[in-house]
Amino acid sequence: MMRFQVLQKAADSGRFAGAPARTGLLNLPHGAVRTPAFLPVGTQGTVKAMTSEEVALIGYEMILANTYHLRLRPGDEVIRDLGGLHRFMHWDRPILTDSGGYQVFSLSRLRKLTEEGVEFASPVDGAREFLSPERAIQIQENLGGDVIMVLDECTPYPVTPEEARTSMELTLRWAERCRKAQTRARDQALFGIVQGSVYPELRRECARRLADLDLPGYAVGGLSVGEPKEDLYAGLEAAVAHLPEDRPRYAMGIGTPEDLVDCVERGIDLFDCVMPTRVARNGRAYVRGGRINIRNARYARDPRPLDETCECPTCRHYSRAYLRHLHQSGEILAPRLLTWHNLHFFYQCMVDIRRAVGEDAVGKLRGRWEREAAAFEEPETEGDARAD
Repeated sequence: MMRFQVLQKAADSGRFAGAPARTGLLNLPHGAVRTPAFLPVGTQGTVKAMTSEEVALIGYEMILANTYHLRLRPGDEVIRDLGGLHRFMHWDRPILTDSGGYQVFSLSRLRKLTEEGVEFASPVDGAREFLSPERAIQIQENLGGDVIMVLDECTPYPVTPEEARTSMELTLRWAERCRKAQTRARDQALFGIVQGSVYPELRRECARRLADLDLPGYAVGGLSVGEPKEDLYAGLEAAVAHLPEDRPRYAMGIGTPEDLVDCVERGIDLFDCVMPTRVARNGRAYVRGGRINIRNARYARDPRPLDETCECPTCRHYSRAYLRHLHQSGEILAPRLLTWHNLHFFYQCMVDIRRAVGEDAVGKLRGRWEREAAAFEEPETEGDARAD
């Protein structure tokens, strides 16, 4: 059973309309998660380029896997019959499974949306698939994640207020159906998802109505889909202000370092994003102040580590010159080492944020990061560097 305890609240982050920054402890059947926490994305049952043991070695306590993709391959029944997702991917810590709602959004050209659910063409073999709220819950129960999500419609941007309301109402009806369909409430925590696009009044209404369902936790979805940053934060604040204080809050798909601290200041506890692994595969690494493009010719003879303040294995043992050589040579080791570094960087960001909350210094931390970003310079194209 899930238990969530708020441990500390920061006094220096009350300038936002949402809620103050806080630390907490989220206890789940497969272990405890210190919050605020960033969840690496393991869409296909793997954090790309990493073993489960390596992700745990960094320190991560929870990861995300995706209902939509695991349903298509290898199949949720296969995973169930092999002992569940934890055993299947050899990860003995908590797992959150997304419902597939984001894929309903991102693969809109392949799907047909109705009140009953969404029909789509499988990108694997073109076969027709149908995902209803009830089926989304069944799949997630087969997978066996610790936290499962309601099926929602991720509202695109831009939309009219009328379109956003129609989508929000559908999401609310689907949330009720998901709650009724759930059979494993004792060992799986069902989270609702706040929608409403860029309209704060819709976000507030959706949050209040979801809170009436008395779910174990709540997410804010439909953010970072092309809207201006100020609209993202306004929607987040509007939702958080009306979500129960004693439940975990999860910002879906948000995860640049600057977003992490800004959202924590607004009361968010959990994050996920593909950013650290995706940019690593494109030859980019996060460092204090920004990102470097290891493909740039300037690094061909650079003996320094990616980040001289970093203690990850990549930075302890390998130079920028070597990493550039690996990437330019197409070696598999390049994305592995860059991914390891980026995941370590994001993990350390969360350690720093949790410490800052405990010291009432979140604003000070954000100010330091902003100064480092202002002083950072990295040419995006130089020498034989290629575009992403």
